[in-house]
Amino acid sequence: MAQKELYDMYSRKMMGVCLRYVNDRETAKDILQDGFVKIFTAMDTYTGVGSFEGWMRKIFVNCALEYLRKSDVLRGAVELGKTTEMLAPDYSVIAEMSARELMGIVQELPSGFRTVFNLFAIEGFSHKEISEMLGITESTSRSQYTRAKQLLQRKIKELHYMNQ
Repeated sequence: MAQKELYDMYSRKMMGVCLRYVNDRETAKDILQDGFVKIFTAMDTYTGVGSFEGWMRKIFVNCALEYLRKSDVLRGAVELGKTTEMLAPDYSVIAEMSARELMGIVQELPSGFRTVFNLFAIEGFSHKEISEMLGITESTSRSQYTRAKQLLQRKIKELHYMNQ
């Protein structure tokens, strides 16, 4: 009974976490299920330090990363020597977009870029932590993040010009 209540309370939010890492709803559902199984079997390891939701989120992020590593999706995360110059972001365009539109654009990023972007910009991990989690160098993590931002800026600009 308590497990169902926990699932009902957090499944939508944790599904959002899963969907940030994979853009296939069925795969995200599988990751969600795996995450809840891990939570139910490891409930006694929650120490009470930090929020319970934060503890859960970490488990779901790790499940998503485990899936990405197993499916070799991150193989394309190669080191980029020089990246092109960053565009100056147009914050007025971003201010007009809904969170759903922004997340849709993030979902369109290649898996390696999206994963590093989510881990750094949304989850708050350092490039050192990301490099350890994904088995890549810190410079690869930085370059993937930079390229992700560039692609996001380009897609936002394209979307803005199409809507004018």
